[in-house]
Amino acid sequence: MKYLKLCLFCLLLIGCSKKEVIYEDKSNDFLNIKENNIEVYEDINLLDIIEIKDSNLKIITSNYKIDTDKLGEKSIEVNYELDKKKYVYKNVINIVDTTPPLVFSGTTKTVEINYQKDLCNLITYGDNYSGNIACKIDGNYDLSKVGTYKLLYTLSDSSLNEKQVNVTLKVVNKIDKSTSTSTTKTLFKDIYNKHKKDNTEIGIDVSKWQEEIDFQKVKEAGATFVMMRLGVESNNQVSVDKYYKENIKKAKDAGLKVGVYFYSIATTIEESKSQADFVIKTLDNEKLDLPVVFDWESWENWNTFKISFHEINEIANAFLKRIEDKGYKGMLYSSKFYLETIWNNKENYPVWLAHYTKETDYKGDYIMWQLCNNGRISGINGDVDIDIMYNS
Repeated sequence: MKYLKLCLFCLLLIGCSKKEVIYEDKSNDFLNIKENNIEVYEDINLLDIIEIKDSNLKIITSNYKIDTDKLGEKSIEVNYELDKKKYVYKNVINIVDTTPPLVFSGTTKTVEINYQKDLCNLITYGDNYSGNIACKIDGNYDLSKVGTYKLLYTLSDSSLNEKQVNVTLKVVNKIDKSTSTSTTKTLFKDIYNKHKKDNTEIGIDVSKWQEEIDFQKVKEAGATFVMMRLGVESNNQVSVDKYYKENIKKAKDAGLKVGVYFYSIATTIEESKSQADFVIKTLDNEKLDLPVVFDWESWENWNTFKISFHEINEIANAFLKRIEDKGYKGMLYSSKFYLETIWNNKENYPVWLAHYTKETDYKGDYIMWQLCNNGRISGINGDVDIDIMYNS
């Protein structure tokens, strides 16, 4: 009898553990892919590309973010329930790159006779995905003769997207390297009178170029904050700004709010993380009122770095994440053009905008605006950048 009961119990267990049936949907009658080609680095979730054809269908698969960082085929699976049956829908999408290279320099270039450097590097160009851009130049020119030559540059990325640009090449005997210095100066008091509101503060940013600063006079002139260069990368080495330690002490003693920036030329994530560590070590638990800023602006040398726009964004994000992991607030500094064309700021770090104009037409979000580099304020002998901070 006991044996019989045991057998019956086993049979019940077998029946209860019967494997759930999941049918594979191969018809596309209930689900379909809206778009099989997805642009590389596109921010998109699974259900963004799924078309549901039956309103009674219930999606079981979580709406995850699709990894679009690498080109090529990517398999997807969608589990759903319909009429009390469970199905799996399988398909393949393609991560593609259809964006051509971008030229971000002028296209009229002047060289001296018998110029020997690579003509491709006369203009500056880059790509969202490729670090190496093929450059071909068509047109007749003679670098041994003075003259003006019309050239056609063809730039190709690794996905064979092309960008063509007409370049005017001028060959001269001698380039005039004299520079005209504008005598126009922007007075701090004028900026203060125009831009000081209930939700704004007016300040400055400084580095070793301002040398000795009387921050008490800066404070008395109406400034309430100062952004100062903590360090800089030069010749593959990082160093503390010559006046940083003096500046931060004197600025704090004067009652000014302080933040710092690091001037970087990092071309790898590892390098930017190391620079963030350098900043943290140099700060040595120093309390800041304002963020730690990542300042990367070596665009004139971009061709030599062999990195993509995606990579420079990842480099900035790595620096700022490291900073924030250590308890400081991070911020991205850049000029209007590069904020609009290269920086995507997907992590939504606060932005310090550089745009030297009376009224900026930058449409993105920013909490600080550097509006000139020819400012004059009591306490500093010479030019200084003037900034507006928005507290709302």
